[in-house]
Amino acid sequence: MTIAFLNGEFMPLAEAKISPMDRGFLFGDGIYEVVPTYDGAPVGFKGHTARMSDGLSAINIDNPYTPEQWREILDTLVSKNSTHFSTGNIGIYFHVSRGADVKRYHAYPTGVTPTVFGFAFEIAPPQPTNKQSAKALKVALEEDKRWQRCHIKSTSLLGNVMHFQAGADAGVNETILFNSEGMITEASACNVFMVKDNVITTPPLNHQLLPGITRAIAITAFKNAGLDVKEDWFSKEDLLNADEVWLTSSSKEVAAVTEVNGKQIGEGIIGPVWEKAIRAYHAYKFDA
Repeated sequence: MTIAFLNGEFMPLAEAKISPMDRGFLFGDGIYEVVPTYDGAPVGFKGHTARMSDGLSAINIDNPYTPEQWREILDTLVSKNSTHFSTGNIGIYFHVSRGADVKRYHAYPTGVTPTVFGFAFEIAPPQPTNKQSAKALKVALEEDKRWQRCHIKSTSLLGNVMHFQAGADAGVNETILFNSEGMITEASACNVFMVKDNVITTPPLNHQLLPGITRAIAITAFKNAGLDVKEDWFSKEDLLNADEVWLTSSSKEVAAVTEVNGKQIGEGIIGPVWEKAIRAYHAYKFDA
């Protein structure tokens, strides 16, 4: 049985329990992060903890731990769970809710202690660095119907879940979203990149999309490798006519998309710029 962390204690996951009055359960009132680790080494840990701190501040929850304490919890979860998985590829999920109150009331309560939860799970191995071995993804395309504070990594994920489910119902891997002006924002659980004429473009950060840690690592890695990358808006028509389309996330790293809404992207195979990009990402990811 895997070992979890709950409110300062490590315990078997099946024994971790919270109050039904917890505002994370009642309102989705909390923040979460997922940190990938490979053979015990986390990717983007400073970025993940900084984004968690920013999210908690945005919803007026005091961060219960320092970055050093979060790292100690992460390392302990990896160590205690390493024998439970067949590989060294372990994701660590952190979840901080506002805590449990004595009543259900929409306004933020005072004097409650945040609930802090963490658990480990097996993740996919790193992406291969050659396009012949990589798996291409197919995605759907929908108008973004979520709330307008997507830059906060809230546990209130129903909108994302519904968009992701639409893709699952269509038999594809993800759903890429566009706003009311037809501009691409992100996917239901990933950031989006496109390539046209060897130029890599991803939407700029604002309230419509999450500041992905993998996105940030990738942009720096691409620039370090001499690839042409920019942050700029592009339309769904631009996306459909791109040479290459990619998704980035902690679990997917940089994943190539070869079909959007049934339309072939480029030549319908993983492209040559992706191969340069994934090699650049792997060369840099543990330095981020």
